[in-house]
Amino acid sequence: MCDCAALPETGILFTISPKEASIVPQRLRSLMSCNQELSALFNTVQSLTELQRQFARVVPPHFAQSSQILGLKNGTLTVAMSSGALAAKLRQLAPEVVEKLQNQGCEVIGIRVKVQVSYTPFKAKPTPRLLTGTAQRELLQLSQKLGDTPLKQALERFAQKKN
Repeated sequence: MCDCAALPETGILFTISPKEASIVPQRLRSLMSCNQELSALFNTVQSLTELQRQFARVVPPHFAQSSQILGLKNGTLTVAMSSGALAAKLRQLAPEVVEKLQNQGCEVIGIRVKVQVSYTPFKAKPTPRLLTGTAQRELLQLSQKLGDTPLKQALERFAQKKN
């Protein structure tokens, strides 16, 4: 029987310096451009990524978070939506979305909408809400009216957070 405690521990540490980190995308790009099949795949991924960004700019935020661009073929943009209700609404808004995409330089003439319920929508990081100067003053005034309580301390900390 092997005594695992007696075996030496092996650890591998991989780090990239900031200088090397900027080189990695360049190396990846050059590697992908060397092979014809990889180059075509890389160009497709870049195009779809840019289309996703453009699409996210022209649709309401909840649409952007619940959709994924599947492709662009013969001017028809194929979009997967995470629910049937959102898909139906996007079909209604399709002419407006196409016009907005065209105004941004996308060569889109139509939108095909698919429902992919198994698709997990991207969860955007919530943007922190900032207190206005008036809100900070009001919270501080309220905290001054309270006795020495945990609520008073919490209000003071909350009001003094940096915006």
